[in-house]
Amino acid sequence: MEAAVGDRVKINSRVVGMKEQTGEIIEVRGPSGEPPYVVRFEDGHEGLIFPGPDALIVPKPGGPVD
Repeated sequence: MEAAVGDRVKINSRVVGMKEQTGEIIEVRGPSGEPPYVVRFEDGHEGLIFPGPDALIVPKPGGPVD
């Protein structure tokens, strides 16, 4: 998994009734765009994440496309 600052991360819920989380990657701490990432979520909180298989990286508009 690779990402860049400005990309968005969507984390799907693994529990019924739990809301999907979406946020903007504001810092990439791994080499070559790899995790961990510092993310600012829609509710304003920030956290360091290591995305799992339930996460999707959405490139920022105008960013590189695979």
